[in-house]
Amino acid sequence: MMNSTERNEKSNEVGVGAVSRLFAVLRSLGDSPEGGERVTQLAERIGLSQPTTHRLLRSLMEEGMVEQDARSKRYRLSLEFFALAARAGRSGNLRELVRPALLRLSASLGDSLFLLARSGFDAICLDRSEGPFPIRTFTGDIGGRVALGVGQGSLAILAYLPEDERETVIRYNLPRLRDFHLYDEVFLRSEVENVRKLGYAGRNTGVLQGMAGLAVPILDREGRAVAALSVATITDRLGPDRLPTVVELLKREAAAIGPRINPFDPLLRRPSQIFATPE
Repeated sequence: MMNSTERNEKSNEVGVGAVSRLFAVLRSLGDSPEGGERVTQLAERIGLSQPTTHRLLRSLMEEGMVEQDARSKRYRLSLEFFALAARAGRSGNLRELVRPALLRLSASLGDSLFLLARSGFDAICLDRSEGPFPIRTFTGDIGGRVALGVGQGSLAILAYLPEDERETVIRYNLPRLRDFHLYDEVFLRSEVENVRKLGYAGRNTGVLQGMAGLAVPILDREGRAVAALSVATITDRLGPDRLPTVVELLKREAAAIGPRINPFDPLLRRPSQIFATPE
């Protein structure tokens, strides 16, 4: 016979096991094909019997987290699950998340810092923190945009897009980039490879006389570039002696930001909406 303490401990163990199994089902459904998964495949993947897996699925359906397609009988995560995830991740948009990093970097480096986000075939400046030196940039003020591939920030984003997506952007933007003279296809592709090899965009192209820039990509949990941290300054301030320090500081901040990005943040889909005038 078990005493009350032993029974409680046993009950807790069963509860913990059930929760672990529920999360195993949710994670497995998250990795399933778009059309969902059959109970037999799910059971095999998570290492549970088919009856147990079916019971777990029914429990998740009762809570609205899982749905079953009436025709295919496949299970998938429900819209309610994604809505719940979106509410849970509502910790501020990308601009609010990155703002403290911009201020820290600007204060420690004494230069102007920028947050650029991808917007289709362009990069758009979401925020900036001014340094003491007068500088010119391709995007200009907050809200300005430029074709992906022009300037260090947009180049850092372009270089870390998935290969197929990157190729589509390059093909579309090449006619636009030729307006910047030095940006022919060979040059652009070599720059992309340099960025991927070094982990940052930092070569002074001379397009903006006397200006120099350096940028690192901000990667989400999937390793996809959604934004970039960029510093813009005068050429003398990004020499070989100072450049490694600037790179390290920007990379450190970008690495800390990436895992905190809310994948449901509307700004990731339409960054320009932050500048829309409310009606």
